[in-house]
Amino acid sequence: MSAALESVFPNMVRSSYEVTSPATDSYNCIAWAAGVTHQWRWPDPRGDEYWPVDAPRIATLEAFVLAFQSVGYTLSTEAELESSFEKVAIFVGLDAVPAHAARQLGSGTWTSKLGVQVDIMHGTLECMEGDLYVSVVQIKKRPWRVT
Repeated sequence: MSAALESVFPNMVRSSYEVTSPATDSYNCIAWAAGVTHQWRWPDPRGDEYWPVDAPRIATLEAFVLAFQSVGYTLSTEAELESSFEKVAIFVGLDAVPAHAARQLGSGTWTSKLGVQVDIMHGTLECMEGDLYVSVVQIKKRPWRVT
């Protein structure tokens, strides 16, 4: 699995990462970033996937910002760990359309769900950047939830 992941995400070679769960199609990166593991979240226009009612069903940064706001996230100016906040990073693809989201853990490392593939823990956001997820365009934060 490592060689396959590193071929898609070549920056992983320079960063620490660990596979933390097996592949599943029960949820995707957007759901995972929001702390959800029972549904796929995407703004598909037909309404086949879950998407918050207050967010447009079109893959734009505005729609993703509104979707994360619906679960308590607000704008953050930095990706660094803040002990009182859980953070999410929104990535765009080559077309500048949102393509991925990662969630920061209490340790300061990040976690990502890779489509229908595995979840991983990664030390930096940069290890996810490349041709698929080009760059982080926004960081969101919310107070840590008690579960």
